[in-house]
Amino acid sequence: MRTVALPVAYMPLVDAAPLIVAHEMGFDSAEGISLDLRPAPSWSSLRDMLAFGHVDAAHLLSPVPVAMALGLGGIATPLSAVSVLSLNGNVIGIGTKLAQRLEDLGYAFDFSDAQAAGAALAQAAGEVLVFGVPFPFSMHVELLRYWVARTKLASKQVEIRTVPPPLMAQALASGEIDAFCVGEPWGSFSVDDNVGSLLLPGRAIWTCAPEKVLAVRTDWAETEPHLLGSLMRAVWRAGRWLSNPDSRTTASEMLSRKTYLNVPPELIDRALMGEFTISARGEQRHMNGFVDFFDGAATFPWRSQAKWIAHQLALRNGLDTGAAERQAANVFRSDLYRRELQGLDAETPGASEKLEGALTEPMAVASTTGSLILPQNMFFDRRIFEPTG
Repeated sequence: MRTVALPVAYMPLVDAAPLIVAHEMGFDSAEGISLDLRPAPSWSSLRDMLAFGHVDAAHLLSPVPVAMALGLGGIATPLSAVSVLSLNGNVIGIGTKLAQRLEDLGYAFDFSDAQAAGAALAQAAGEVLVFGVPFPFSMHVELLRYWVARTKLASKQVEIRTVPPPLMAQALASGEIDAFCVGEPWGSFSVDDNVGSLLLPGRAIWTCAPEKVLAVRTDWAETEPHLLGSLMRAVWRAGRWLSNPDSRTTASEMLSRKTYLNVPPELIDRALMGEFTISARGEQRHMNGFVDFFDGAATFPWRSQAKWIAHQLALRNGLDTGAAERQAANVFRSDLYRRELQGLDAETPGASEKLEGALTEPMAVASTTGSLILPQNMFFDRRIFEPTG
């Protein structure tokens, strides 16, 4: 069968796995397309590649299309997030000097208590604390700001600087930043490079944070519905394959190749398995569900997720929060998700919005087959976000 080449941009991160797997495992060719995967050197260049038509789809930071819809960032091309590629997957790390101060204070680096981690870091840090993040409009920034504002770190002067993920360890070593929030494997890379220690996974701040989305230009989605459907189905099947524990070793080897992440497969294993080396001394920590590509409707683009992002952006940028939420609702395309994945055994929720942060335990919800169980969805401070109508 003749396939149609589809140019798709991505950043070399573990959470680009659904796109890489879709191509390497042939899920794309089964849908009549061939993913032409194009790595980008930075998130700004990746955004521009998509916005200006150099690629048709992209592995994109979830806040970017929302920010663009709100008129933030200088580029106004309408983008649609047609599915979520991954939940969670970030780590907060600190330089070796800060790590030593925390140890001297007796902090246990338990990797799960965001409140305690914030209090300890506030005690160990100077008056100014500089964090590196991959992009101004990113879940890294949203998680950091949410965490800082609700812990003792609020007493510090926190600065956030943009650093491309592969350069995060170098920026930490040079003293340009004191700490970071970044996607794997680049946090673990800093540990193996003996320049940093891991303090906290992003999941400890919000257990269900939509990290990356599969984004397309809205006009392309309207004019190329057949290609869009093929792309979405191929990526959905890749996420399902990744959810099988038996696939993880193969996935790590696949992603580690020079053409993709170009790092040892052992680094990728840590994220996929949730088994982390957090310091140069080899201390180990485990985090269940560190990154999720499929289970519990992980790939469904909830409009309430977009509204949470918009609410945070609006508060920081002096925008009307209600209007921002309404604009954002049109960015996460639950309608296209339902349309293009019908016919598969995709478990689709009956609603398109939910209370974010309200699930202290997994819960069964209405769905296409009645067998969908949503995972725990909590913010570390137990707040609940109720989207506006």
